[in-house]
Amino acid sequence: MTSHGHDRDVVRERTTTWEDPMLTAAQLGRLTGMELLEAVRAGELPAAPIASTLGFDIELVEEGRVVFVLDPAEFHYNPIGSVHGGVMATLLDSALGCAVHSTLPAGVGYTSLDLDVRFLRGITTRTGRVRCEGRVVHSGRRTALAEATITDGDGKLLATGSSSCLVFEVPQG
Repeated sequence: MTSHGHDRDVVRERTTTWEDPMLTAAQLGRLTGMELLEAVRAGELPAAPIASTLGFDIELVEEGRVVFVLDPAEFHYNPIGSVHGGVMATLLDSALGCAVHSTLPAGVGYTSLDLDVRFLRGITTRTGRVRCEGRVVHSGRRTALAEATITDGDGKLLATGSSSCLVFEVPQG
């Protein structure tokens, strides 16, 4: 035992599996953003490997709105005993981008141009399941803007984010 009462000899492991992300990417020219995201949510297409790595899932997909859920775990922690800000930023970035993607026709993709994140409260395993809702606030021919929030089970605001995305035709072939 260490002087703080924590057992350093306990082995903590985690195994992560994922499917080939190119199976989903190959559908960009064939499916609308809504169709693709709904197929991922339903398990018909593989989720992004980052979702498996961090353990988050799509709960809801609507045009211009996507909700992800995450159960905070010890493997998400930073050295000071709370969920690492990068986990929250990744969750926000995913919801922001997918909200934009949900508005796009087949053959059109997006990429994030920027990401602005505000951390308002710490998250730990005691926080319980968190919801990250991303929604499109502007959609143009070349750019889109989305905003997102992370809330706890009581609806308390934990973090916010915004992103602008470049919208482009996906090369076929």
